[in-house]
Amino acid sequence: MRILVINPGSTSTKVSVFDDDVNIFTESIFHDAPVLLAYSSVNDQLPFRKKVVMDLLNKHDIDICSIDAFVGRGGCAFSQPEGVMVIDKKLFDDTKEDKGGSDHPAKLGVMIAYELGTEYGKPMYTLNPTNVDEFIDEARITGLKGVYRRAQSHVLNQKGIARLYVSEIGKKYEECSLIVAHIDGGITIAAHKDGKMIDGTEGAGGDGPFTPTRLGSIPVMETARFLETHNPSELEAMCSRSGGFVSHFGTSDSERIHELVKLGDSHACLVWNTMIYQIAKAIGSMAAVLEGKAEAILLTGGLVRFDDIVEGIRKRCSWIAPIHVFPGEVEQEEMASEVLKVLRGEKTARLYSGKPVFSGFSWD
Repeated sequence: MRILVINPGSTSTKVSVFDDDVNIFTESIFHDAPVLLAYSSVNDQLPFRKKVVMDLLNKHDIDICSIDAFVGRGGCAFSQPEGVMVIDKKLFDDTKEDKGGSDHPAKLGVMIAYELGTEYGKPMYTLNPTNVDEFIDEARITGLKGVYRRAQSHVLNQKGIARLYVSEIGKKYEECSLIVAHIDGGITIAAHKDGKMIDGTEGAGGDGPFTPTRLGSIPVMETARFLETHNPSELEAMCSRSGGFVSHFGTSDSERIHELVKLGDSHACLVWNTMIYQIAKAIGSMAAVLEGKAEAILLTGGLVRFDDIVEGIRKRCSWIAPIHVFPGEVEQEEMASEVLKVLRGEKTARLYSGKPVFSGFSWD
């Protein structure tokens, strides 16, 4: 079975083709912030990102008619449980309309897969979208009645890396307590307990560490003052596309910023080191969620290729638990292998419910 895997991220589009378990090719195209910010919304990027996919297929001499199934990374529809999910018209529409309350480029994976699957008459799937919701109730409550924290993170890679790690040590994911930090254009840190992501930072919601493209947590009153001279759409963009390095330096290219760090640029050094500091703070908070019983801290994502990021986290967090580093991610492999099981009849894909996992408490 030939499977096309489409993975749009905040700074790249990654595309893979698998023949059964064999990876025919994987290629990632980097998009600097000024390129993506030329589009007024993530939805407007759809033709651009779709063309990237088609160009890569042509580059590798893959006839799109030979594809048996289209798989896209997902997010932005209503929250769902983990697992493989069929992409249908309802999921496409709710993804496009951001029914889940966020606007993340991962949504384009579902949208591109749906368009291609519909055009070529092939099945379409997604796996572990960014808003898989497994939060405990204490992770939801805020100091404002009726305002709740949302599950929004790199679920696909976090769960994939967690399962990879536990397989290496001969344990089951469902019996471990882990802290997983995905560190790339977006950064999310989560507490994994007994096979569930019970708490975590909200990736594109103004929560957690700032990143190459995201503003991270900001005190509420400072946000209010910002809105006195800016409009809400600008703030929303800074949550996912124009905050962090983009706000400070006009680029989301971490290599360029790191070169400035190596040259001793004071602004770059402070911003870079503060990002590491904030990642460590978030890891510490997840250690408290797990009551100090984390068995390991797993660092993954593209930015852990920088040794100073890993060492900065190690310096502040190694007392919590042993730190293990998994550069890059396993999202392409996870999507392909789980969908292959569905195509072989070994697993059943869920249908999108059209309803969120959590919709409030009895007192709402």
